Amino acid sequence: MLNSANNNSLQHPVANSSENTMNGYNRKAPQKRRYEMPKYAVPPKKKTCKERIPQPKNTVAMLNELRNGLIYKLESQTGPVHAPLFTISVEVDGQKYMGQGRSKKVARIEAAATALRSFIQFKDGAVLSPLKPSGNLDFTSDEHLENGIENIANDTLVVYMQMMILMLKETEKKPNLTSLETSKLRLQMFCMSQNRDKFKNVSKSAITVDGQKKVPDKGPVMLLYELFNDVNFECINIDSAQNNCRFKMTVTINEKKFDGTGPSKKLAKNAAAKAALASLCNISYSPMVVPQKNVPLPIDDKSSSMELPQIHADAIGRLVLEKFMEVIKGQEAYSRRKVLAGIVMTENMNFFEAKVISVSTGTKCVSGEHMSVNGAVLNDSHAEIVSRRCLLKFLYAQLDLQCNQATAYQSIFVRNTDGQYPYKLKSGVHFHLYINTAPCGDARIFSPHENDTGVDKHPNRKARGQLRTKIESGEGTIPVKSSDGIQTWDGVLQGQRLLTMSCSDKIARWNIVGIQGSLLSSIIEPVYLHSIVLGSLLHPEHMYRAVCGRIEKSIQGLPPPYHLNKPRLALVTSAEPRNQAKAPNFGINWTIGDVELEVVNSLTGRTIGGQVSRITKQAFFDKYGFLMKNLPGILNRSVTTDYGQTKANVKDYQTAKLELFSAFKREDLGSWLKKPIEQDEFVLTE
Repeated sequence: MLNSANNNSLQHPVANSSENTMNGYNRKAPQKRRYEMPKYAVPPKKKTCKERIPQPKNTVAMLNELRNGLIYKLESQTGPVHAPLFTISVEVDGQKYMGQGRSKKVARIEAAATALRSFIQFKDGAVLSPLKPSGNLDFTSDEHLENGIENIANDTLVVYMQMMILMLKETEKKPNLTSLETSKLRLQMFCMSQNRDKFKNVSKSAITVDGQKKVPDKGPVMLLYELFNDVNFECINIDSAQNNCRFKMTVTINEKKFDGTGPSKKLAKNAAAKAALASLCNISYSPMVVPQKNVPLPIDDKSSSMELPQIHADAIGRLVLEKFMEVIKGQEAYSRRKVLAGIVMTENMNFFEAKVISVSTGTKCVSGEHMSVNGAVLNDSHAEIVSRRCLLKFLYAQLDLQCNQATAYQSIFVRNTDGQYPYKLKSGVHFHLYINTAPCGDARIFSPHENDTGVDKHPNRKARGQLRTKIESGEGTIPVKSSDGIQTWDGVLQGQRLLTMSCSDKIARWNIVGIQGSLLSSIIEPVYLHSIVLGSLLHPEHMYRAVCGRIEKSIQGLPPPYHLNKPRLALVTSAEPRNQAKAPNFGINWTIGDVELEVVNSLTGRTIGGQVSRITKQAFFDKYGFLMKNLPGILNRSVTTDYGQTKANVKDYQTAKLELFSAFKREDLGSWLKKPIEQDEFVLTE
């Protein structure tokens, strides 16, 4: 009864006409809305993959697929601020194509479309120019698989691009291809993509200005996304130490991986993108590349470029860092360092088989009270100087191989039948020096945050190019004084600071007399560095001036084969961070062939156990005496003088060294500071 009453009340909301009448007007009672559920709930239909409409690629993507490495340049911007008109150009095969639009994106798309129209006519997808096929090509037949793609297109990239477009259009005209036909088509496209270099070697070099490289206008990440479609970045935090957080970013392009590190994810991403662009497109963001101001480096006409290819620089830096991490295992307590250096050897510039010759760390010099009259201490424990001494140890070991006819072929030296030196390096052998920061001295005297890459506003200031000395037991350098030409033993013992020439000055010396030292100069021809790679603080003009530029105009009269060497310079893409920690008082050294590394107390010049280091003057003099007795081809085998006099007897080396000192004086850069002569007055051990 209750339910029926309720139903009646719902069906007849107006029960009494008199009650619902007011002032002669009928008023209807509002009815409640009722939602009736369907008898069977049917879920909404989901779109299947077949119903999805593929998004067409824009012209920029299509052009990039056909031609990687294209650069889009903003030519002009006209019109009012609220309605600008952009003009962008792209260069393809030496031809510039323009596009305009209300935005840069639209203008870029129009420029790409203009370029595509120039060599592809999309009418029916079959008529292209300049290629005019004799007949309709059926890309689903077996003919091209049997005869090879090279029978269709032999020597031009235009033919390759047109055939790729034809094949893509063929799939559009035949949507109902069988699985076999589709497989054949994909196989042909894959073969063409794998053999595209046979059609034409696509040049992916960086933009050039007047024949010289130019830093790209765009950032590395943006440029990478424009040049390649499949770009994937992955970030890994590899070091979360306090105040020294380092991120590692890996970018994958066409199944190739490139790494970059930095103090932030953004910088690590940029470093990875730079590495990828350098490897895939030969596009470099190195400071050695001519900047936007187009100010060339002060190099002579004989040297076309002072820049080492970026992929080679990154390989050198990576090899040294990996070797350091390898040799430091088990002795992590000595991994603390501020400066890391190493030397890499290549044959015929083959970096796939490059060898790390030496690895070292250190930033201090010996204290004056620990000087040795027997050549038993290391005076200079700066990393780059120690690495060079490790290289000397390697050169002595290579000459030892020549003492035995059975091992002579393994040596990097060969008998020299033409010159006055018994031995010389094999052709194609090069040495590359890596330092994680600019060498102390003239190469580091600049502000890294001031944009002075253009013409030097103060080229004649006294600080430019001055010879500088390291401070005893400390860091940093000071200019030499004209009166400080000679240091005395008793003066140092009475409290005078023992001064050592800066690393920049010593590298400049190596570029005149070689890195082989005076003793080996009586046996082998001068050996020079092929390149110097820095991990940070590379200023092209300051670095060039420091290592060779400050004396190139005044050096003269060098006895051949001595000459002014101009090493290639480069900066790694993943720059080393500035280390604010206090420098340790120890340094490590390792040379190829060593079982374990050696740890040296930089203040005493001896190992932490108080032993004589394996790279001291005393050790090398003993090795030299052995070579003079056993090495074939040596005329005068007697060594009757002390260490200092034996070095002085190498006439050509001494002539080149004195000419170097004179060149510094002629340029008014100061006098070379020598150590007390008592240090070299020791003889061979019995």
